[in-house]
Amino acid sequence: MLVAAAVCPHPPLLVPELAGAAAAELDELRAACAAAVGLLRDAVPDAIVVVGGADRAVTYGADASGSLAPWGPDVRTGQGEPVLPLSLSIGRWLLEREHMTASGFHSISFDAAPAECAALGERLAATAGRVAMLVMADGSACLTEKSPGYLDLRARPYNTAIVGALGRAEAPALAELDPGEAAGLWFAGRAALQVLGGAAGSLNGEILYDDAPYGVGYFVARWTE
Repeated sequence: MLVAAAVCPHPPLLVPELAGAAAAELDELRAACAAAVGLLRDAVPDAIVVVGGADRAVTYGADASGSLAPWGPDVRTGQGEPVLPLSLSIGRWLLEREHMTASGFHSISFDAAPAECAALGERLAATAGRVAMLVMADGSACLTEKSPGYLDLRARPYNTAIVGALGRAEAPALAELDPGEAAGLWFAGRAALQVLGGAAGSLNGEILYDDAPYGVGYFVARWTE
């Protein structure tokens, strides 16, 4: 069963080596991610699983590695040939910063149907007696005129509503997210959040960070027993 979860964004600039001189701009976000990830350890789980969006659904083992070379310096996570997509590479990087390891890494297609996401969440929650989940999910990229998807006036209330649901640990609200609406608002974390919705039982939520420093919604949440 799921006993704890952390939700973090996965921008490459979260890694200081890629941010360069602008690294300090995301110090608060990094600190929030560290606090949320540390909570997973505090839950004393039997297994930690990492979930993130990608072009296709793939299950990777605990030894899977990643590289951030496509976005800047070749920062590596893990050993061996890099195979992890961006979301899971950042997830592994966050765990390594806290001297933690995962039992597996699971990508879910950005356009996966809600039922597929929920089914994956249910399976992952059943993999051990006490499961902790690190969910990598970016918010809307249509929050300002400088956003990658430009400004869409629907985006901010949509993003705010999802952050509110995370703060209240409302799994049903995540399950109800519409893939088409999320895609239209460039809400890339929809599928990963619906995996969390499928895994969760009765937990308590808290938001540790909620901002859009580069016109993209970045939020950090933690769910606990």
